[in-house]
Amino acid sequence: MHLAVLSALLFFGATTAGAGLFDDEEARKAILDLRQRIDNVRVESEQAAMRSSEDGSALRRSLLELQNQIETLRSEMANLRGLNEQLSRDVADVQRRQKDSAQGVDDRLRQFEPTKVAVDGREFMADPAEKRDYEAALAIFRKGDFPAAQTSFLDFLKRYVQSGYKPSALFWLANAQYATRDYKEAMTNFRTLISRTPEHLRAPEAVLSIANCQIEIKDARGARKTLDDLIKAYPQSEAAVAAKERLARLK
Repeated sequence: MHLAVLSALLFFGATTAGAGLFDDEEARKAILDLRQRIDNVRVESEQAAMRSSEDGSALRRSLLELQNQIETLRSEMANLRGLNEQLSRDVADVQRRQKDSAQGVDDRLRQFEPTKVAVDGREFMADPAEKRDYEAALAIFRKGDFPAAQTSFLDFLKRYVQSGYKPSALFWLANAQYATRDYKEAMTNFRTLISRTPEHLRAPEAVLSIANCQIEIKDARGARKTLDDLIKAYPQSEAAVAAKERLARLK
C-alpha cells in the first residue's frame, strides 16, 4: 500500500512540475511536503514490519509454551496411568487378602459350629469336638482296649451331658464294662439306655446284653424274664431271635 501511495505522490509531483503550475517557492514546499509524506510512509512501513515481527515472535513463544504444556500434560497423564494401574493392583491385592482372611475366619468358625450327624439311626446336631471325642472313644473300644474305652466313654458322658450321642455312648460303655466283667455297672448302663430311649436302635441289643450279664452272674431266673421281655417288646428284632435261642438253652 505504501508503494502505491509513493508512486502516486511521485506521479503527482512530476505532473505538477511539468505543467508549470507552481513557482519556485511553491515547488520547494511541494517537494518538502512530498518528502515528509514519503518519510511518514517509510516510518509506518517500518513500524508495521516491526509489529509483524513482534507478533510472529509472540506467536512462536505461545506455540512453544503450548507445546511445553502439552508435553507436561502427557507426562502427568502417563504418571497418573501408572499410579492408577498400581492402585488397581493394590486394590486387587487387598481384596484378595480380605477374601482369604474372611475364608480363614469362616473355616475357623466352622470348626466350632455344630453339624448334623447320624448315629445308630438318629440324626442330631453335634459340636465338632463332641463328634471327635465320641469317635475317639469308639475307636479305642474297637481296638479292644476295654479299660481305656470305659474311661473315654465315662469322660465323654460327663463332658457332654445333653449330647445326642448319649444313648450310643451308654451302650458302648456298658459293653466295655461287660468285656471287663463289671456286670453290675454294665447292667446299670444298659438299663439307663433302655429306660431313657426305649425306641433306640441299640435298645434290643441292650436288653439281650442284660440277660447275658445275668447269665454270667448265675441269675438264670432273671435272665429268662429278661429274654421273655425282649421277645415281647421287640419281636421283630434280631435280638429277639437270639433271645429265643438262649431261652431254649436255659430250659
